[in-house]
Formats: sequence, structure tokens, C-alpha cells
Amino acid sequence: MQIPQIQIDQTQAKIGMTSSQGQQQIEQPQAVLNLKQTPSKMSISTTKGWLSIDQTEAWASMDIKPISRRIREWAAEGNQEVLKGMQRVASEGDALMRIENGGDPIKSIAKSNYEGPPPSFNIGFVPPPFSVKMDYRPGTTDIQFSKGGVENNSRVQKPRISYTPQEVKFHMQQLNSIRFSVVNQEI
Repeated sequence: MQIPQIQIDQTQAKIGMTSSQGQQQIEQPQAVLNLKQTPSKMSISTTKGWLSIDQTEAWASMDIKPISRRIREWAAEGNQEVLKGMQRVASEGDALMRIENGGDPIKSIAKSNYEGPPPSFNIGFVPPPFSVKMDYRPGTTDIQFSKGGVENNSRVQKPRISYTPQEVKFHMQQLNSIRFSVVNQEI
């Protein structure tokens, strides 16, 4: 004899899951460059140097003189000779005036007028050293400089970010169930 049995069948619940990947997009626009450069400025101003060379004395030592100088020298020399002559005539007159004191003033006057001073000779250089006069004034240089610059008006672009998060969906794939059945049932 068989005893009836209760048979229990159970099915488990099954959960289904579907997911989609998250997506992230980053786009970086280029920066906007706006540079403006101001040029530097430089100005240079110069004054010329000045050189003066005076050879007048060098030429004069070689007896090459302008006529105006010769006239001045001759006039000064003539004036000196007149003064010497006046002095000589006065001293000769004084000597002749004292003839009664003895001596032979006429002979001594004639001798001094006939004999001049002995000639002198010496080594000379033509033109003499340092007879050329030089004068030099150096020039000047003035430099003015103004610095330029760079004006930077660049703009940074923000990145464009789009993000779709990951999505997970759950659903019941199979419901749970319990089923009771009687086995070996005979009446």
C-alpha cells in the first residue's frame, strides 16, 4: 500500500539585470589667443667730435707767413730798431759831450758801429717740436630706450563635458512559486 505523499515543488525567483555602460565625452575647444606686442623704441643722437689742427707756428718757423703777420712783425721790429737807434744816438751824444774828460770817444763810437755782435749758430729743427697745436673735443652719443611690452588678452575656453551615467535595470525574470501536489493517490 502506498501512502499518499505530498510533493512540494518550489521554483526560485530569478532576478534579471540589464545595464548600459556610462558614457563620458570631454571636448576641449582651443583657447582664443589675442596677443598684441608694442615694439620697443630706441633713439640715438650723436654730436660729432671736433678736431682743430693749427699749423701756423710750424709754417712761420719755415718763414711761410701771411702778409698780415709779416707787416705786424716788421712794424714791431722797426719800432724796436728806432728805439735802439734813439738810445744809441743819445749815448753817443753823451760820450761826445764829455770829450773834454779825455779818451777817444769818436774811435770807440766808430768801432762799436762797425762791429756787430758775433754770429751765433745752434742746432735747430724745422719745424720746431710742438709747433703744431692740436685741440680735440670728443663727440657724444645719447641713447634713449623705451621698453615695449606684450598685451595678452587670451581667453581660456572651458571644456565641454557630457556624461551619461551607467544605468542598471532590474526585472523579475522568473517569479518564485510553490506547487503542492499529492503523489500516489489512489482511492
